[in-house]
Amino acid sequence: MNKGKVYLVGAGPGDAGLITLKGIRAIQLADCIVYDFHINPRLLTYAKDNAEFIYAGKRGGHHEMTQDEINAVLVQKAKEGKTVCRLKGGDPFVFGRGGEEVEILYEEGIEFEIIPGVSSVIAVPAYAGIPVTHRKVASAFTVITGNEDLSKQEKIFTHIRASNASETMIFLMCVRNLEIITNKLIQEGLKPETPSAIIRWGTRPEQKIVTGTISEIAHLAKENKILPPAILVIGDVVKLRDKLCWYEKKPLHGHRVLITRQLTEDYLLLEDMGAELFVFPTIAFAPPEDFKELDRAIEKIKEYKFIVFPSPRAVNFFFERFLSLGRDMRDLKGVLLCAIGRETAKSLRNFGINADIIPDEYSSEALITMFKEKILNFQPSAFSLKILYPRSDIALKGFVEEMEKAGIQVDAPVTYRTVKPTEHGKRLVRFLREGKITIATFTSPSSFNNLIDILKDDAKKMLNEVAIAVIGKTTAKAVEAAGYRVSIMPNKATIKDMVEAIIKWAQQK
Repeated sequence: MNKGKVYLVGAGPGDAGLITLKGIRAIQLADCIVYDFHINPRLLTYAKDNAEFIYAGKRGGHHEMTQDEINAVLVQKAKEGKTVCRLKGGDPFVFGRGGEEVEILYEEGIEFEIIPGVSSVIAVPAYAGIPVTHRKVASAFTVITGNEDLSKQEKIFTHIRASNASETMIFLMCVRNLEIITNKLIQEGLKPETPSAIIRWGTRPEQKIVTGTISEIAHLAKENKILPPAILVIGDVVKLRDKLCWYEKKPLHGHRVLITRQLTEDYLLLEDMGAELFVFPTIAFAPPEDFKELDRAIEKIKEYKFIVFPSPRAVNFFFERFLSLGRDMRDLKGVLLCAIGRETAKSLRNFGINADIIPDEYSSEALITMFKEKILNFQPSAFSLKILYPRSDIALKGFVEEMEKAGIQVDAPVTYRTVKPTEHGKRLVRFLREGKITIATFTSPSSFNNLIDILKDDAKKMLNEVAIAVIGKTTAKAVEAAGYRVSIMPNKATIKDMVEAIIKWAQQK
């Protein structure tokens, strides 16, 4: 029997940037990903298109899968010859039951690899501006689980030097037993005035921090509605927070931005500014079901004066088919190439071609104006022009219709199709219901309309409280026609400009 391999990967405490490069590589290799509730969903965007996702998380005390079921599925998938990524929050060996899972793999003779993760033990206090050690304040730290039944034990902290003010104590999973923990510490000699902080959802947009003395922190946590997941930090290092606080000062801290297309580098500036990205492409792309129309256009490629590429995808799908038919760039001699937008021009350069024409504005309206006012003025007869316009199956035909009115022949073969992915849709719906999405971005009418179809009846209520950002006027019209308000729109229709507009909007807010 062909046995696969299991990677046990620590995904970090929440911020997607805290996973290791080796962890990302394991996600990319995996045929099957078994992931927990606390995993940042953006990490799943590194997976290959045909990867299988299995949710094994626990939320609100409800287990999606028992530990025995998780163990069984890891063994089953590996024995099917698959590469499995077991993606766990924080570090899998710090109160993560990773050791138990690896023991089962060992007993079953399955190859495994451990990829440590950044633990919440150090990362969450760091994002709160609290170092767990400091040369002048604390020379050691102790980590304790706080979710055991502590009330039945007479002495629970004998291993902790509770009277040693130079030591930091960190309790994980402590909310339920917070009052018991703090009372026991005081009973065992910890000074009631010892500084403490409880941190909920550390490293995430919802990060919330409450500070106070150890004698009052349980009351303060209840008063401020601190719920799991949270950690408790006790020691004089907490007093450094006033100086070292940094995460909450970022301009987009507290924002979770919905990206409804494939993630590109331009969006990452939002993360740099403190936002978390929820990547949920509402459109996926595939070749046309029938290539006849496109193949006919490629066969007579020298007849065209212009090829107008409306998007990077049009470039990529067109040339993939063009080259597969045995053609090469020499066949484009004498044909002028027009790219709508910088990203489209960049895609052409990837094939070794520079765009001859790039409109000043990146929209269909600007393209129509440019051809009417600039191109036709230098062309003796419009009837001698032929334009090839590779498009998607749902593309608007405004450009084609306007050119034909001017007497210009336009061939607009379907070059690629749009399809609706639904993976991770449940988590998106939950985030919207709970108000965890603050900004939603759309780069085309179809990206917006597909999201509405996925959300169905709940859509209007969910999106009413979300700031909607669009890339340009065409997308704005689709949003407004559906009864929603556009809050953010850049002057230029590019992702980079939309991102900059979002940052400016957040700073003004």
